[in-house]
Amino acid sequence: MEQFPTLTTERLILDQVKTSDIPNILTYAGNIKIAENTRSIPHPYLEENAIAWLQMTNSGFKEKDNYMFGIRLKDSPELIGAIGLDINKENNRAELGYWLAEDFWNQGITTEAAKAILAFGFDKLKLNKIIAVYLTTNEASGRVMVKNGMIKEAVFKDHDIKRGCKVEDNTYVSLIQYRMTKSEYKSL
Repeated sequence: MEQFPTLTTERLILDQVKTSDIPNILTYAGNIKIAENTRSIPHPYLEENAIAWLQMTNSGFKEKDNYMFGIRLKDSPELIGAIGLDINKENNRAELGYWLAEDFWNQGITTEAAKAILAFGFDKLKLNKIIAVYLTTNEASGRVMVKNGMIKEAVFKDHDIKRGCKVEDNTYVSLIQYRMTKSEYKSL
């Protein structure tokens, strides 16, 4: 795959994130509600965070170990979120991750995007397994996984330090992991 792929769904275009998307990334990923629902988005979210993220996504595509797609509505070129696969080449599996601007929550957009990414992972990348993990405080993310036929695989009790806390605070968050294997995908 020489060029970054573009995926289309009924309502969405999933394509490469570009430098011109930085203003939207700053606005949307900079929302504390987005950061609180993820394990890795910093808050405050600064321009250098967006630039570093873009560099990571471009490097990931070049190395074929990370495919991060911008989420856009078909009728607008504006980036409203991101979704992608972090590839573990050694084990032929990936972790699915995503975020979506708050204005677009509860419209089935992430579920639709995840369906396309799962198909891309299994059909194009020929992965054997895709996992996804969510914070127990973000049940909406778990519903995206369930709606796409993923299967609950594990609960990681008190797995990460809670955002804004330190080890000495002894405050942790739990994670839930879902999975889909190639055979489970084919049986859908």
